[in-house]
Amino acid sequence: MRKFPRLVALIVVSLAAFVASLAPETARAQTRHVLRGIASWYGRVHHGRRTASGVRFDMHALTAAHRTLPFGTRLRVTHMRTGRSVEVVINDRGPYVGQRILDLSRAAAGRLGVVLEGVADVRLEILVPAPAGRGEWEREPHRSAATLAESKRGPGMPAATTFVEPGPEQGADARVLR
Repeated sequence: MRKFPRLVALIVVSLAAFVASLAPETARAQTRHVLRGIASWYGRVHHGRRTASGVRFDMHALTAAHRTLPFGTRLRVTHMRTGRSVEVVINDRGPYVGQRILDLSRAAAGRLGVVLEGVADVRLEILVPAPAGRGEWEREPHRSAATLAESKRGPGMPAATTFVEPGPEQGADARVLR
């Protein structure tokens, strides 16, 4: 009879150690931020012109424009209908048409397969926040890119933009964090 409580204690301790080993993965998954909305693209007309970040726009580069995310922020953009995705870097401001949340370069739009459609329902996952030392990120380094963007929501950011907490598959059960 005395071996039974020891066995239970050993199982409980082993299970607790296993769960604790998973904690860093769970914490890391919960710190990612996701945006959802409509993306469009821009290309030839703006090719070679200066962007808001000061670099020349290259329609063949994997870049994008967002109204509030800091320059240098790396995003994974996923086309919701097809599941295709591409990684882009924010280097410009926009879009300024309708309820759109992102303007993709011609190359990024091509990878997603939205060149002919013109616009697409997309999910934006912030992979790497902008590096410290430039603009808003430098002034407020303790804040995440999503928190910074959320604090600036207003006339410059459409109400259709939502921040969601990642769920098991980033699906319909994700919580909206407006």
